[in-house]
Amino acid sequence: MLDGPPNEEHIDDQMIKMEVNLDDISGEWLGYVMDVLLDAGANDIFYTPIYMKKNRPGILLQLLCHQNCITKMKEILLNETTTLGIRYYPLTVHRMERRFIKVKTIWGDVTVKQGISSNGEVFQSSPEFEDCRRIAEQHHIPLKKVYEQVWKQV
Repeated sequence: MLDGPPNEEHIDDQMIKMEVNLDDISGEWLGYVMDVLLDAGANDIFYTPIYMKKNRPGILLQLLCHQNCITKMKEILLNETTTLGIRYYPLTVHRMERRFIKVKTIWGDVTVKQGISSNGEVFQSSPEFEDCRRIAEQHHIPLKKVYEQVWKQV
């Protein structure tokens, strides 16, 4: 059963990738910054451990956003992190069609996100973690067991 209309395959050609190197920021701050950036419209954010000049360990923060969010993202990065500079460049993102289905397990329903190829075939299925987690906690069963039950149904 569909959870809503599918998200059709499309090309986002007005996306921006922004990145900053951080060498003096705590992990707690990084989690907070990620939430603030997502709330402000970032499409994706990820961190990568890096080594900077003088062999100092640091973090590379990268984010994807629409070009109309550049000013807001720069403001957040400068105000909420320890960076002194921001790199950004245009990027094209090809998004495959997605649909969401409900899978019934013996413990309750789990939403599964499916990737659909241009010929209409499902090429990827991914149970929603929060649904699986909720069921595992409610029924005091291993998370792995919930995933196994979902995979049998997909």
